[in-house]
Amino acid sequence: QVQLVESGGGLVQPGGSLRLSCAASGFTLDRNDIGWFRQAPGKEREGVSCISARDGSTTYTDSVKGRFTISRNNAKDTVYLQMNDLKPEDTGVYYCHTDPFCRAQTPDWGPQYLEDWGQGTLVTVSS
Repeated sequence: QVQLVESGGGLVQPGGSLRLSCAASGFTLDRNDIGWFRQAPGKEREGVSCISARDGSTTYTDSVKGRFTISRNNAKDTVYLQMNDLKPEDTGVYYCHTDPFCRAQTPDWGPQYLEDWGQGTLVTVSS
């Protein structure tokens, strides 16, 4: 069964850090562009970050630039999202998904065209 499994979420105070993991099962992750997405309560899912398989280039949505870092370990078939200086508005369920050409991060595409989402991992930033 081909799937991506997210982990690493939790409750953290504002200013704190978390590292999310996205582990591949049933396929090799290293040939895929991988995106992180999040869905806050009552809001639509949005793109957060993406990493290219071809050259490791990365993209970030403006609200997380300078605070979040996406990386990949192809030997472990895992993509990470290091989140620092977390804010209450970062609260939500975080998902990873294959994201060809990282186009789901763009307003012309968005994540709505992607299918078969995993369960995600919940991040709660609160004091």
